[in-house]
Amino acid sequence: MGTERASRVRSSRLGRLGQMGRLATGMAGGVMSAGARRLISRERPALRDLMLTPGNLSRVATEMAQLRGAAMKLGQLLSMDAGQLLPAELSVLLDRLRADADTMPGSQLRAVLAAEWGADWQNQFADFNFRPMAAASIGQVHRAVTHDGRALAIKVQYPGVARSIDSDIDNVATLLRLTRLVPAGLDLAPLLAEAKQQLHAEADYGQEAAAMTRYAAWLERDPHLVVPTVDTGLSTERVLAMPWLSGEPVDRLVHSPATVRNEAVRWLLELLFRELFEFNCVQTDPNFANFLYDASARHLVLLDFGATRDYGAPVVSGYRALLTAALDDDAAAMADAACQIGYFGQAITPAQRDAVLALFRIATEPLRHEGVYDFSRSDIAQRIRQQGMALSLEQGYWHSPPMDALFLHRKLAGLYLLACRLQAQVDLRPLRRWLVDDAAAQDDARSRSAGSSTA
Repeated sequence: MGTERASRVRSSRLGRLGQMGRLATGMAGGVMSAGARRLISRERPALRDLMLTPGNLSRVATEMAQLRGAAMKLGQLLSMDAGQLLPAELSVLLDRLRADADTMPGSQLRAVLAAEWGADWQNQFADFNFRPMAAASIGQVHRAVTHDGRALAIKVQYPGVARSIDSDIDNVATLLRLTRLVPAGLDLAPLLAEAKQQLHAEADYGQEAAAMTRYAAWLERDPHLVVPTVDTGLSTERVLAMPWLSGEPVDRLVHSPATVRNEAVRWLLELLFRELFEFNCVQTDPNFANFLYDASARHLVLLDFGATRDYGAPVVSGYRALLTAALDDDAAAMADAACQIGYFGQAITPAQRDAVLALFRIATEPLRHEGVYDFSRSDIAQRIRQQGMALSLEQGYWHSPPMDALFLHRKLAGLYLLACRLQAQVDLRPLRRWLVDDAAAQDDARSRSAGSSTA
């Protein structure tokens, strides 16, 4: 985690609303101050420029990090959907929100654990480290050791986060609209609804425990991927306990041998294909800290299943058709598949359609490449960004894909970024079996079914 800051989490709606009010007041003061300075210099600044001063952006980042929860989640979703159009300063702010959150002070942490485990909760442990090992939008993680020597990771939810989700989202959205910190053409409604839905899901530690259990079963025989088991005796509505598994965040493998870097990227990209086409369920958060590499065991530890999404048959078949068409460079079939998934709005023009398909071709380039794809020499991330900007600005097309697609993009983009950072060289042709072989098997099954019904 980044530089650790401790601040009390405001658990009451009134307290959280008051914090938003102070932020709005502070930003207004910043606008007046910056405007006065520029007028003295005979400048005529736009309101948007006054809102995006370093001081105001710092205020937004600080307050959102202290509110945690909904404030941070909405910022993260905005960076996913509008990241290509946001001012550079605001993109930096959102990057900070993805990477960091304030931690709870020890007194507040003790109160939460006493409410969940009882006043004598510390008697259950030989050691409990009150300094969090990680902090994010929903909670923070601590290391503990039981009397029988088991090392555990204890994920503790911030107080008041779950019950304040809807009001926090609405308050932050109002602030962003008033301050014009988002593009004027961006429809916030679907993002707001999704932020609320996902945050409610992530605040449900029972649901996350169920997702962990499913993934553990799916990957039980995979020698390269490990999922921690849930400690049901210590897990509650606001606490999730699991074994402490060692490893370092996968992005820190930059100085590891090429074989290690390459296999880590290959395992994660293969996992994404398995998630979509086998499990029909994807852990959509590509935060590098969610993937730990254990060098001694030569495997990856998978963490944080709060952001898992189930994918229905129409979306899965649409992506199979889209990727298969991309391999065949069949523009018409790609367009049909994209329409099935929901990429195109009703008013799309031929030029906009072609721009969307060009973006797909870039995104599928590593899969279409014959042989080893060298991410160390690839500018794929920059080209995806440039094409996205051209689509949104030059073509005038602003149609967010369905949320299922948006979160899948988030995962793929994160893995591409990781691959480039690790300078990986990976042959992705084996991943095609989920497209070609599975599609052929499905066709055979349909043929057999049709034959049986005819008979």
